[in-house]
Amino acid sequence: MFNINHKKGVIAILTGGGDVPGLNPAIRAVTIRALREGYQVIGIRRGWRGAISIIRDDKADNSENFQVLTEEIVNRAGRTGGTFLHTSRTNPPKVKKEDVPEHLQDTYNQDRNDLTPEVLKNLAWLGVDYLIPIGGDDTLSYGVRLYREGIKVVAIPKTMDNDVPGTDYCIGFSTCVSRTIELVNRLRTSAGSHERFLVLEVFGRYAGFTAMLPTMAGAANRCVIPEFKFNIEQLTELMVEDRKRNPSKYAVVLVSEGAMFQGGEMVFQTATTDAFGHAKLGGIGDLISAEIKELSAKFNRGKPINVINQRLGYLVRGGDPDAIDSIVPMAYGNLALDLILQGIHGRLVVLKNGRYDNVPLDVVTASKKTVNVDKHYNKERLRPRYANFQMQPLFIMTSE
Repeated sequence: MFNINHKKGVIAILTGGGDVPGLNPAIRAVTIRALREGYQVIGIRRGWRGAISIIRDDKADNSENFQVLTEEIVNRAGRTGGTFLHTSRTNPPKVKKEDVPEHLQDTYNQDRNDLTPEVLKNLAWLGVDYLIPIGGDDTLSYGVRLYREGIKVVAIPKTMDNDVPGTDYCIGFSTCVSRTIELVNRLRTSAGSHERFLVLEVFGRYAGFTAMLPTMAGAANRCVIPEFKFNIEQLTELMVEDRKRNPSKYAVVLVSEGAMFQGGEMVFQTATTDAFGHAKLGGIGDLISAEIKELSAKFNRGKPINVINQRLGYLVRGGDPDAIDSIVPMAYGNLALDLILQGIHGRLVVLKNGRYDNVPLDVVTASKKTVNVDKHYNKERLRPRYANFQMQPLFIMTSE
C-alpha cells in the first residue's frame, strides 16, 4: 500500500474527457476543504488513464499518474482554465491493446481489455476512501461502474454541452456561452462589412444547448441543433429574410456540431472513434455554408450571398472561467465534501431549479439530457421558442 500518513482518510479526485474552464476551481474547492477537515487529497492525473497506469511499487515513478495535493498547488491553479491534473478520454473497460500500460501488457493482450480490476487494486493501494470524478456522461458512467464495484464515489458534473442528466448545470457551460457570444460579436463586424452570412459551428454532439442559449441571448438569428433535423431551403430562406431586414445586411446562424440535414446523418471528420465509441464530429458548418451560398440565389433575386464560415471549437473552452464557472465549481466541491463528511456516497452533486442539491449517481446512465424541442425550439423559425419565463431556471431550458 502507498504510504500516506493521513488522518480521517484519503480522497482522490480526477478530471476526465474534454477540458473546460472551472475544473481547477473545483479541484481547489475539494482540496482546501478536505485538507482542513483532516483528509489527504490525491489528484489522479490524466483522468482514468492515470487510474489504470499506476505501478503498485513504492519505488516506482508514478509522478505522471498521481500527485498529493496541497493548498499551495491548488491555489496556484485555482483561478485558471483547463485542468492542471490533465485529462484523457480513456475508458478502462475497453482499453485497446496498444493503449494498455507497458507493465500490464503481458496480462492484458486482447484487442479490447477491461482494466477495471487494476483500477480497483490501484485505488486500494493508494488507500483511497472516497473518489470524486469530475466529468461528463462518459467519465461519470465509469464512476457508476466503480460505485457498483464498491468504490465510494461522489461525482461532479462537467461538460460545456450541459448534457449530464440530473442537473440543470454542468461546469463549463456558462463560459462556453459567454465565449460564443463574444466571438460572434467579434465576427459580425466582418459579416456586416461584406454583407455576408455568418455560419458558426459550435460544440454539441447530441444536445443543442450551446447553440440555443447564445441565440436566445441575441447572438444569432437562427440555430440548428441535433434534436431536430432541419430543412436547408427553409434555413436559407429565413437567413435571406434576416439579412434583408438587417440594416447592415448580414445574418448569423449557430450550428451544433451534431446537427443534421433532413434525411441525413451526423457529419464526422474521421471514421476513427475514441475510447467511448464516439467519432470526432466536425464539418456540418462547412456543408451548410456551401449549401446556403448556392441556394441563396433562389431567394435573393438570382444573386448568391457569400458566407463567412468559422468553427469556434476550442476557442470557447480555453482560457479562464467566467463568474458562474468560478462560483459553481466552488459550491460543487464543497457539496461533495458535505456528503463525504456525512458518510454519504453514490451521489451526483447538482443544481436543480436554482438550488444546490444531490441526486443518485446512476441518473447519469439512466437517461439522456437533450433540448425539449416541442417546448423550447421553434421548428418553423429554427430558433429558440420564447414563452413564459416565470419560475424558469437560470439558463431557461436546462431542466429535464
